[in-house]
Amino acid sequence: MKKISRYVMKYWYAYIFAITCMVISVSLDMLTPKITGSFIDDVIIGGKMELFNKLIILTLCIGIGRCIFQYFKEYTFDIVSSKIGMNIRHDLFKHIQSLSISFFDKTNTGELMARVKDDVDRIWDGLGFVGMLIIEVVIHTSIVLYCMFNISKKLFIIPCIAMPLVALFAIIMERKLDVIYEEISEENATLNTIAQENLAGVRTVKAFAREKFEIKKFLSHNNRYYELNMKQSKALVRYQPLFQFITKLLPIAVIIYGGVLTINGEITVGELSAFSIYSTNIVWPMEMLGWLTNSFSSAVASTKKIRKLYTNVPEITDPENPVALDEVKGTIDFEHVTFEQGNKTILNDISFHVEAGKTIGIMGATGTGKSSIINILQRFYETSEGSIKVDGINIKDLALKDLRSSISLVMQDVFLFSDTIKENIKMGKKYDINKEIMLESASYAQADSFIDKLDNKYNTVIGERGVGLSGGQKQRISIARALAKKAPILVLDDSTSALDMETEHAIQESLSQLENTTKIIIAHRISAVRHADEIIILSDGGNIAERGTHEELLAKHGLYYQTYMSQYGDYLESKQEVTI
Repeated sequence: MKKISRYVMKYWYAYIFAITCMVISVSLDMLTPKITGSFIDDVIIGGKMELFNKLIILTLCIGIGRCIFQYFKEYTFDIVSSKIGMNIRHDLFKHIQSLSISFFDKTNTGELMARVKDDVDRIWDGLGFVGMLIIEVVIHTSIVLYCMFNISKKLFIIPCIAMPLVALFAIIMERKLDVIYEEISEENATLNTIAQENLAGVRTVKAFAREKFEIKKFLSHNNRYYELNMKQSKALVRYQPLFQFITKLLPIAVIIYGGVLTINGEITVGELSAFSIYSTNIVWPMEMLGWLTNSFSSAVASTKKIRKLYTNVPEITDPENPVALDEVKGTIDFEHVTFEQGNKTILNDISFHVEAGKTIGIMGATGTGKSSIINILQRFYETSEGSIKVDGINIKDLALKDLRSSISLVMQDVFLFSDTIKENIKMGKKYDINKEIMLESASYAQADSFIDKLDNKYNTVIGERGVGLSGGQKQRISIARALAKKAPILVLDDSTSALDMETEHAIQESLSQLENTTKIIIAHRISAVRHADEIIILSDGGNIAERGTHEELLAKHGLYYQTYMSQYGDYLESKQEVTI
């Protein structure tokens, strides 16, 4: 993460302008007590009525000038802090997007949402309104103290005693709040995660009648969040009365002691009046210390959280000098590939070759590593041993963007964005996919049959994750999205599981027309892979147990044959009975 100072320095000129306006505004404000003192000493007591109109006009000019410079100060701080907040959020989101899949496997979405939204907002506030007030407090206090010192060095002793006491209490409170804000930030992330999961999975919650359980779980964390905020409030309440007591006592002490000095002739009535106004002016910065310390502590805690997120770096990165392929044909080679996660071997010594334009089918029981083949092909994870090549080039020598843009993927867990059907289909290459390609892809995926029946057809907005569509409809849109990308390699990861046999057959007919596209089909259904040029069967240990064409595997009477009989055995028996 860039240091906050680097974001600030990018707009140093704007901050200098805003602070200059602030200094002028505060300086003009500090002239008012002097004019009041002159009114008392020169006009009321001295009888110099000729000064009356001049002082009135001067007061009016000071008020107008102060309004102008206050406006420019606040507007500039707002503009700059908004831009810095936008830049921080952009850089943070960009960093999160650059992280490898393994990071997202162990990090909650709610926590990331809290960092991107809530924590950046607190930093934004710290560099904007709160930061502006902290600077103004320093400038305001410095000018007030200077003016008070010039009026009476004896009276100046009173604020010099009061202010260190207030500062001491503010430091103590800030240290206590710093710890509390760490806990609040963590609990906020947890609360976001629980809320996000429950809202996204509301149908599952209702289907299992878990509303009470989930509400109870949410309330437990909500209560914890409440308790932490009350802990914060108690810290504020404990010290805030001390701030107010000192600030209320200060003007009273000034008037009492100043009255003695006036009686003794050491200062005039006008000077005492001016000093009293200055002492009142110094009260609000002292009273603001508690709130400013609170907000500043929050911004510091959020900065720490974001810095911690930046300590995560991508595990999978582009090579220093990536190989550029002018045209990817789609030949794929797995050479003795082993893939491990933790202490578990997912794939063990996997080797196969797929010629460009050919089709390979991959089958196996759940957990045998079928989807892992796709994950390592796209370099979501790195292989532990062996190599994977595309057109004879090791994928580790290719830029990630070039590799992944060469592959169209239909994932097992279909994810559709809350947007129009058209935008979901064009997602692969939004600006390259025209209407003709979109319609053709939807037709190949057998999606046009239900899309055309919708009121707004391709402009129909679908809900979050495709809510409102059936499982089969979502799969067909996902297939259309992959086909529209027109990548040389097409991967289908159990992509027709929710489709009826007739629709699946129609899609397979469409796929067979893609002669220049290399296809990897992962499936549980024999019907999805039976026409593949080669079929491999994975065993529980992540090994290739069988391989061959549909006819060759049936002839072996092995795992593939067993799967075939479990899916078609009843049909074959009934057919045989009819024949007899």
